[in-house]
Amino acid sequence: MDPLAHTLFGATMAEAGLKRKTAMATAALVIGANIPDVDGLAMLVSSDYALLVRRGWTHGILALMIWPFFLTGILMGIDRMFQRRRERSGRVRNGPPMNPRWLLGVSFLGVWSHPLLDWLNTYGVRLLMPFDETWFYGDTLFIIDPWFWLLTGAAVVMARSKSWKGITGWIVLGTATSALVVSAEIVPIAAKIVWGAGIGAIVFARWSGRFRQSAQPVAFSLLIAAILYAAFMYTGARIAVMHANNHLSEKGVEAAQVMPNPVPAHPLLRTGIAASETHYYRFSVNWMKPGSFEFSSEPIPIRPPDPVVDAAFSSPDLQGLLNWIRFPHYEVNKLDEGWRVIIRDLRYVHPDQEITEGIGMAIVDLDEDLQVIRVEQ
Repeated sequence: MDPLAHTLFGATMAEAGLKRKTAMATAALVIGANIPDVDGLAMLVSSDYALLVRRGWTHGILALMIWPFFLTGILMGIDRMFQRRRERSGRVRNGPPMNPRWLLGVSFLGVWSHPLLDWLNTYGVRLLMPFDETWFYGDTLFIIDPWFWLLTGAAVVMARSKSWKGITGWIVLGTATSALVVSAEIVPIAAKIVWGAGIGAIVFARWSGRFRQSAQPVAFSLLIAAILYAAFMYTGARIAVMHANNHLSEKGVEAAQVMPNPVPAHPLLRTGIAASETHYYRFSVNWMKPGSFEFSSEPIPIRPPDPVVDAAFSSPDLQGLLNWIRFPHYEVNKLDEGWRVIIRDLRYVHPDQEITEGIGMAIVDLDEDLQVIRVEQ
């Protein structure tokens, strides 16, 4: 998921009651919900290197056991520093006292929420790193899900908009996210209307003050709603896979793998890829309406890499993509003085799309001797 979703989920857990268990609980939940993404620094090296290391070591089981202890130790040290300052100035602590056991517990919740949310995407996460590099996919939520934002954001706004500084921050964030949702062509008109109504309801509830004294139960209810929404979307993904398998079986095709890709802001619609031994099959379906299932294109043959493709794979600038790719498709074109290989991951780029670069795609030029001369990714 995107950083905003991770942050809001951690903050919602805090507002649902966990922040009252120990000092620094909110910090543990919010920081813990984001800390595995420290591997995002790999983007400073290159986009391909990021594909090689992202959602790996820092998201794997070993790191997930270490991060909570690391975070708890850091936050306890910060709390001691603040406590000494309070004692020197004669001030008393506001909020609950430090409870190391509770702090470690909420740190685990915050940290482990991160790979769980990442698993819900089609991008994947390597949960067993560093012992096993297998990618796991939940195929449940789009990486940016406005309904998840709305549910978790509402809980935090109710509790964290008491000062003009806080209110201004929420106005800026609400305006930015609304601009993204409303301007996105892929988001249907009905979804944009529902989004606007949701933002209006949050603003009304905040300014009316009706929930000011019940922020915690409201946050808890919205946290449960966000979890139930994710469960609903997971159920839809599994039903979409069932529809795909049924329709392929009618064609005498056995699918080795099916990806029901979530569509932004459209909970019932899935577009996806099914892979058999010999072909890829693109499809779309409203998982609530089995009769809506249709194949989006002719079957795409799965061809093993030829010597030209193998030569392109030798480039050190492609190792991240090759490690991450899920539904590989190769296109080889003869040039006047060599070859051009177009590598696509059909999760994100289809052969008929007019795209020259972006996630899930690379273009490799080779000379007549099959030496790589250029990589565009």
